[in-house]
This record gives sequence, structure tokens and C-alpha cells, in this order.
Amino acid sequence: MGHESLKLELIEWLTKLEDDETIHYLKVVKDSSTSDHDWWDDLTDEQKQGIERGLRDIDEGRTVPHDEVKRRYGL
Repeated sequence: MGHESLKLELIEWLTKLEDDETIHYLKVVKDSSTSDHDWWDDLTDEQKQGIERGLRDIDEGRTVPHDEVKRRYGL
């Protein structure tokens, strides 16, 4: 899929999006690419905790390799 068709697909998806948390997150991502401001500071405490949980899972080996997930779900 080329850049232009991907952009159009994303625009169409975004126009139908009603999840406030996802919209806020996308705004943070957009703004972070145009400033020196650290995007981490714009995340909610819940988002930060989720990221930190994920990083702890990685550190403690509680992960499943991508190939294993694909095999389990027939992808």
C-alpha cells in the first residue's frame, strides 16, 4: 500500500473514530512530532502505568515472541 492510499485509509478511519482516549493519544503523537516537548509529559497517569507495566513484563520475561503469536492464531 502506497503512502497516499494509506493516508486516505487513515483519514477515513479518523473521521469515524469516536474513542476520546484514542483521539487524545493521536493528538499527542501529532504534536510531539512538531515540537521539542516530551510526549511522555502529555500522557495520562493510566497510559504511563500501562507502558511501565509492559516494560516490566519485558524485563521479567513475560512476553510471547511474534512468531509464536502468529502460529497460535493462524496468522
